[in-house]
Amino acid sequence: MTLSHINEDNQPAMVDVGDKAVTQRTATAQAVMTFPPGILDQIEASGNREFQSRKGPVFQTAILAGIMGAKKTSELIPLCHQIPMENCTIEIRAREPDQLLLRCTTRATHKTGVEMEALTGASVAALTVYDMCKALTHEIVISELRLLEKRGGKRDVHDHG
Repeated sequence: MTLSHINEDNQPAMVDVGDKAVTQRTATAQAVMTFPPGILDQIEASGNREFQSRKGPVFQTAILAGIMGAKKTSELIPLCHQIPMENCTIEIRAREPDQLLLRCTTRATHKTGVEMEALTGASVAALTVYDMCKALTHEIVISELRLLEKRGGKRDVHDHG
């Protein structure tokens, strides 16, 4: 097995997708955020269904930031292709008493996949929640950033874990 972004001279190189077939590509990635005990309960107990911070509505802002991050992936990751995405969604939901799941799903009809866009979208959304909630605590942990699924192209990937 060889790395796809290294050329025969052992130098970084963008993958040539010129001869690849255009197919519909989808990907879903997820990040997990863990808060210190009681922080999420405190916010929920205040009757605030949408996290509010001094900076504004946390979830709405994180969703917009995640979508923007996914759209700018090729500007952030040096060897990623620019991809005209057809759709990008960010879902934020509670898991266990002190955790949030942030999922990003991307879709494009193109010659290369959108898994980096999904991973970027999930991570930027999580970073935005962190930024907007750090006034409450700096003990928030972002973990388990991973690709859950990708479809289209040479092979599909499914993470059942």
